[in-house]
Amino acid sequence: MPRPSDAEVEQRRQDILRFVIEQDEVRIDELTARFGVSLMTVHRDLDELAERRMLRKLRGRVKAYPALTMDTAKRFRETVNLEWKVRLAELAVKEVQADQTLFLDDSTTLFPLARRLAGPLVVITNSLQAARILGDIRGIEVFLLGGRYTEFDSCIGPDTTAALSRMRADVGFVSASAVACGRLYHPDREYAELKTMALRVADRNVLVVDHSKFGKTATHAYADVSDYDLVIADDDTPADELAAMDTKVRLAKPRGLDPLDSCRREDHGGSSE
Repeated sequence: MPRPSDAEVEQRRQDILRFVIEQDEVRIDELTARFGVSLMTVHRDLDELAERRMLRKLRGRVKAYPALTMDTAKRFRETVNLEWKVRLAELAVKEVQADQTLFLDDSTTLFPLARRLAGPLVVITNSLQAARILGDIRGIEVFLLGGRYTEFDSCIGPDTTAALSRMRADVGFVSASAVACGRLYHPDREYAELKTMALRVADRNVLVVDHSKFGKTATHAYADVSDYDLVIADDDTPADELAAMDTKVRLAKPRGLDPLDSCRREDHGGSSE
């Protein structure tokens, strides 16, 4: 059996976390049966979640923290590579002009960007957290896409995608769960479909993604990096992944170094599947 990608492992851990939250307390051997993995794998997943203080690992069982809610799954993603996400946002905000209409998807990578926006703007999003951030900023009008609400504090599904299809944005900002050899992947089909629709409704598309997402795949392939007008990544992105990008790339630098303000085109014959 092929080894699961990092994106698939992360998705499984989020699914385990959601199940524990729903049940409040679960036996560890029940998790092995439910998720079809070995006891050793479940222990690794639980150790990782316990280290992040997402749940409590007890003798033979795991338990959700008393005050834990579904917001935990979102916080799980928000805390990963936060410093790099802030640096990416500092570059991404330079792509915004007054009076534009923007699309922001529910990627936690984009929350630091949302906090840096200033009106007058119109912003379309499927993220309730992004809507809350933007709702506190004067001069920004927010259109929240409805649909099926998920534990990631966002809406998704056919209604969400259909609503987006009837709108138009000057610039679309999205992130990705996994990028490999110039191809984008997501573990959830409906989120992949929304990201595909975002490419169609925006006049200009910007992919904002940190280095941890590269060299990984997930179940659903949905786009090529070359479909985006600009990729904003960071200086730790693997060289071979940069070489696979047949589009403009802007790299964020570590704190203390100036970001690379000029764009460049990688002429490497396009992306591979």
